[in-house]
Amino acid sequence: MTSPLPHQPQDTDQLLKTMADQYGYDFRDYAPASLNRRIRQHVEQHRFQNIGALNQAITDDTQAFANLLRSLSVPVTEMFRDPLFFHYLREQIIPWLATFPFIRIWHAGCATGEEAWSMAILLQQAGLLDRTQIYATDYNEEALATARSGIYSSGLLSLWERNYQDSGCTGKLADYCLQKYRSLRMSRELQKSIIFANHNLVTDSVFGEMHLILCRNVLIYFNRHLQDRVLKLFRESLHAGGRLCLGPRESMRFSSTAGDFDTLHDEWRVFRRKGGSQ
Repeated sequence: MTSPLPHQPQDTDQLLKTMADQYGYDFRDYAPASLNRRIRQHVEQHRFQNIGALNQAITDDTQAFANLLRSLSVPVTEMFRDPLFFHYLREQIIPWLATFPFIRIWHAGCATGEEAWSMAILLQQAGLLDRTQIYATDYNEEALATARSGIYSSGLLSLWERNYQDSGCTGKLADYCLQKYRSLRMSRELQKSIIFANHNLVTDSVFGEMHLILCRNVLIYFNRHLQDRVLKLFRESLHAGGRLCLGPRESMRFSSTAGDFDTLHDEWRVFRRKGGSQ
């Protein structure tokens, strides 16, 4: 295989324009370093001569676009990821949610869904799941298909079980899934309260009035302009007094929305929209 030709910025710009104009997926405000790295990897892995050749391929072939979209998505998550964060949710956020007759939660950028399933377990243990609607969204249909199925490799269970225990939950995580052969399937009782849906944070609009929004480790892939746009979307999607949870490396410090939120926990990036209940 010959080495790919040097990547020209104008070729990347045209590729992103094609993706936005032809398919409605706009990556132009994603963080350049991460985005360019994933595009280069895709060019090399799929043996395109250069980005221009990739652009021609996605122009002519929807499957080529689907392959590229898969490469640009970052579906990295796990059950009870950051156990101390979930311990904080269990001790501080869940009791506040319990004050509402009906609870609405949005997991934005849910990837393959493990965080949403984890939240459902917390709520079931608190006796709140039957009056909760969890919306878990992503733009990656392949990741959403995994999330909807609730089927994962049983090889992950030992790690997830440790996370579960470290988060302070009772019993065993295995009580909430069915193990068969080399797979495990999450409880269908949990699934009744979760809606997995396609939603693109870059282009789509307000997603209802939520009590809690979780969007952890997604904003790090966006530039500051897009981060601000998404944080405004979350502000408009939150109930007054609603909670917003970002990733530990994410901040709203430079966002135009910063003045609309109080910080509840700095380490875990938990914020409260001003107004409403405390």
